[in-house]
Amino acid sequence: MGVNEVLILLLSFFVLLAIGVPVAYSIGLSSLFTLLVSMPSLPAVTTLAQRIATGLDSFALLAIPFFILSGQLMNRGGIATRLIDFAKVLVGRLPGGLAYVNILACMLFGAISGSAVAAASAIGGFMIPRMEEEGYDKSFSAAVNLTSATTGLIIPPSNILIIYSLASGGASIAALFLAGYIPGLLIGAALMVVAGILSRKTKVKTERITISRGLHIMLRALPSLVLLLIVIGGIVAGIFTATEASAIAVLYTFILAFLYKEITTRDIPSILLETVKTTSIVMLLIGTSMGMSWVMSYENIPQDLTSFMMGISDNPIIILLIINAILLAVGIFMDITPSVLIFTPIFLPVVTELGMSPIHFGIIMVMNLCIGLCTPPVGSVLFVGCSVAGVKIRQVLRPLVPMFLAMLVVLLLTTFIPSLSTWIPSLFGF
Repeated sequence: MGVNEVLILLLSFFVLLAIGVPVAYSIGLSSLFTLLVSMPSLPAVTTLAQRIATGLDSFALLAIPFFILSGQLMNRGGIATRLIDFAKVLVGRLPGGLAYVNILACMLFGAISGSAVAAASAIGGFMIPRMEEEGYDKSFSAAVNLTSATTGLIIPPSNILIIYSLASGGASIAALFLAGYIPGLLIGAALMVVAGILSRKTKVKTERITISRGLHIMLRALPSLVLLLIVIGGIVAGIFTATEASAIAVLYTFILAFLYKEITTRDIPSILLETVKTTSIVMLLIGTSMGMSWVMSYENIPQDLTSFMMGISDNPIIILLIINAILLAVGIFMDITPSVLIFTPIFLPVVTELGMSPIHFGIIMVMNLCIGLCTPPVGSVLFVGCSVAGVKIRQVLRPLVPMFLAMLVVLLLTTFIPSLSTWIPSLFGF
């Protein structure tokens, strides 16, 4: 590994970010600058372009635009309100009930849509004003909403787990999906505990729901919940691949949205346009990140980093704590997609050397980076959550701290108790 190449890669990347260059362009340009040290300009440009194109040449990546489209249909198709009503039936009567409803609804909607931003927007747009009406502090409501929205990236189906599968060189998508259930539910439970403690002094009205009305609400939400069974059940049973499942999810949500009469044919062009915009951003990030990953491999950075970290200590606990700390720091400054694509090839060899399963590490990595989505200066979910609530970031930081701590506790439990993420996949033979 040439020290000069590494310095050029890191310095150029962070300088470009600091001056406001978009992340995808920063990744691509810093990769190009690094290659220019090792080869002439024409081969460098050609090689990087080829690697970007090759990085996008994957059948598994077709699942991403389909899941994005199904998320858009869910967001506009009335599914969010039905899931909120369903959550009210389950936990709405508890002390601090609306906070629990917010968390559970975000978990359900995020899991179905696979998007933390969509969950924060759709659920927050409805729940935060309602919580404010009933006496909850707006900044607390925003903190509850945006932290719980990230569970949708851990509880399947999840686009980011598909991207991790690509970056890891072929980790089973079905196994990753199954591995996310227990950690995702634990995060939701931990957030509920914190929310219950923080809201114990808030005097709120409780809405009495009769058994007949509760059953009616649950039946209304059932078709939305069935989507999870279709997608995950079909993948695990081997009936279809993750990509085929994403197409089925689009068809199912499209029919559901029309049956709910929440969208019309006039809404379809705007939904498709929004899907194309989001997909193009994600794919550009994936392509340039795969290019940077190849550059780092070309410079032997992953191999040398593995030797360096194993030289620091042979204690797996120390190594895993260091990796977690680095990933938490990365999540503060980088979006989750490029972070997964860039740092998976770097850290996966290290944890493999320690005997860790790639499935286990994938969940740990995503959990770390989900925390980063809620932190400034790059946290996309933080910005969406604050925008929906109409509060400034500094107002949300105080209630966010205990929720961060709860997420960190679950992260450490998942890191050092591998069965939390590997038990369910092992039941299905993964």
